[in-house]
Formats: sequence, C-alpha cells, structure tokens
Amino acid sequence: MHWITALTGLRCGFNLHLDLTWTAGKKHTEQEEVSFSGLGSADRESASEKSLAVVNKLLLSRAAEQQRPVRDCEQRADMSVETAASGAREAEESRGSSGRQEGPGGLWDSVKKAGFVIGSGILFLAAFGNSLTWHLQRFWGASGDFWQNLWTKLYVAYEGHDASLFFLGTMLVPTLAFWGSNALLLWVDITGTPSFITRYRIQLDKNNPVDPAKLRQALKCVLFNHVVISGAMTVVVYYLMSWRGNPCGPELPTFHWALMELAAFAILEEIFFYYSHRLFHHPSLYKHYHKQHHDWTAPIGIVSIYAHPLEHVISNLLPVVSGPVLLGSHVSTTSMWYCVALVSTTISHCGYHLPFLPSPEFHDFHHLRFNQCFGVFGILDRLHSTDSKFRQTKQYERHTLLTSFTPLNESIPDTQKKGQ
Repeated sequence: MHWITALTGLRCGFNLHLDLTWTAGKKHTEQEEVSFSGLGSADRESASEKSLAVVNKLLLSRAAEQQRPVRDCEQRADMSVETAASGAREAEESRGSSGRQEGPGGLWDSVKKAGFVIGSGILFLAAFGNSLTWHLQRFWGASGDFWQNLWTKLYVAYEGHDASLFFLGTMLVPTLAFWGSNALLLWVDITGTPSFITRYRIQLDKNNPVDPAKLRQALKCVLFNHVVISGAMTVVVYYLMSWRGNPCGPELPTFHWALMELAAFAILEEIFFYYSHRLFHHPSLYKHYHKQHHDWTAPIGIVSIYAHPLEHVISNLLPVVSGPVLLGSHVSTTSMWYCVALVSTTISHCGYHLPFLPSPEFHDFHHLRFNQCFGVFGILDRLHSTDSKFRQTKQYERHTLLTSFTPLNESIPDTQKKGQ
C-alpha cells in the first residue's frame, strides 16, 4: 500500500507542476503580447511563434526533469528484482546442496522416528493386550475345543506327511481365498455388471470395461507368479520353518498368541514392503522390473501380483513370509495370515471403494501418480513425507471406511476445473 500511495503522490505532484508551468508560460505569453501590442501583425505573429516555442521548450525540459526520477526508480526496481531473483536462486541451490548433503541424516532421522512409532505400538499392545482381547479370547475359548478337534483330525490324517499338510495350509487355502475374491471382481471388470458394484469405481473413466487383450496378458503373468514362483517360495519357507521347529505341531496356538503374531506380521510387512517398493522405484530398477506393474494406472484386483518375477519375490512374497519365518509360527496362523494378505492386496488394487471394506484410495493413488503412497498402512509414508501430495487431494478425503451406500465420488465429488 505504501508504494501505491507514493506513486499517487508523485503523479499528483507532477500534474500540479505542469499546471503551474503552463500558468507561468501563459502569463509570460500575455506579457509578451502586451509588450508587442504596438507592433504590426507580421511582427506579432513572429513574436507569438517565438513565445510559444519558448513555452514548449520549457514544458519539455520540466517534463524530462520529472521523468528522470521515475526512470531512476524503475532502474533501481529492476536491479532490486534481479538481485532478489539471484538471491533466491542462490538460496535454492544452497538448500538443494544442503538437502543432498543431509539426505542420509534425514533418512536416518526418519528411520529412528519409524522405530519409535512401531516400538511404541508394540509396547502398547503388550501392555494392554489382555484387556483388549479378553472378550474375544472368551469366544475363542468357548469354541477352542471345536477348532482343536478339527485340527487333530486333519493332523492325524496327514501324519508323517507334514510337507503336504504345510502345502495344503499355505498354498491351497490362500489360493482359494485369492481366486475366490478375484472371480467376482473379474466378472464385474469384464461385463460391467452388476451396476451396484460399478458405481463404486474409483477412476470412473477407466476399465469400463477392461481391455481384453491387456487382461489376458496380465492373467498369464499372474498365473505364472502364483503357481511357479509362489509355489517354489512355499517349499523354501517350509524347509526354513522346519529347521527352526515344527510348523505343523499337534496343538493350535492360543488366541492371544495368534493375535500377537498377526500384529507382528502386519508391522513387518509394512517395513519390508515400503522399503523394497521404494527400491524398485529407483530409476535404474524401475524401467527393468517395476514398470510392468505400473502399466495399470487404474488397477484391478488380479493385478496385485502382476509383476516381474524378481519383484514378486522381493517385494510381494518376502514381506509376507518374513513374519512367520522369523517367529516360527504354526501353519494355522501362517495360513490365516497369507489369506488376509492376499485378500487385502486384492482390495487395494480392485479399483472399487466398496461399502464396509478397507479403503483402496491410498494404493490406487500410487498407481495414478507413481511417486506417492509406497506402503501398506501409510505409517512410513507419513514419516518419510511420501504421501504429502496425496493428503492434498480429494482421494485423501475419500480415504476412509465407507459406511453408507452412497459412492464417495458422489458425496465428495472432484473439484471442477475452470472452464468446465
């Protein structure tokens, strides 16, 4: 506001000065007219022209004097702008340099924060586990005999064939969970029916219906990864867990212990998946391995394990199997965890924000933007600020459990762009 007032005052002063100059010139002309009123007409005309020339010269010189400070101010303003721009560039370069130098320190600081948050969660669960699970444990205890008797019959039937029992629990049961949940989604993706489900599509203009050729290519890769790669990993995991103990023991774990293991599995998956996933986003690895998975900018459920075999082992399988291997879990807990992990990743990739199911907005945004939302739960994304852009979008507002039958695209619509 100060510079506006200054310019207004300068302009008014300049106009006033011109008025005074014009008045002085006019008086000078009148005096000239009086002084040569006795001259002839030709002489008077010559004298008038001279007088007007003098006045014009006077006005031009005054105007030049008034404009000179303005030009000086403009030059100084230009110099100030250039200086400020130069300073901004230097500051940006300095920040970039310091950012590059402090990168490892910043990463270590984020790792320490992650350790603090996760460690606090474990301590909280250990401190309040009994009170949180008391009611559920009573239910489990009431039905415990049923599950134990069922497991005993299965254990006796496969006595001496622990490998087959392990394969049944960690390969066959999760396969039924994965393909059972994806069968319905594939039907919706291919046929576009029923409309009750399609109205919950996140990216409304995509996969409506899905491209058949692209889907066939994805199915071939998914079948290979699930049967060959995951099957081989199951054999490796069996030998590792047998080396540690007996994964197919005759007694089922207690409810409290099974719940603690599932919580530990989830934490380990978040850590291993986040960092392995970010690793595959490194330019030297992305174009050779991870780009295949991101061919689907609008994912569908089956795409959850559509990946290069190396990525499938490191980023899909290892984060899931590491927990049971490290804890030496029973095959029943391991089977339950595999089913939960496969159904969870299917929901994250399905492309539909369905009522009363976990929100897939987080990972759907990752497929849309590539460089945001790398984790499973978003804990490490928040600590590393890799969800900063996501938190500024409508997708973040929709990232919640849908408890009604109104699609969130309708209750929280996208902001209309200008001109639409």
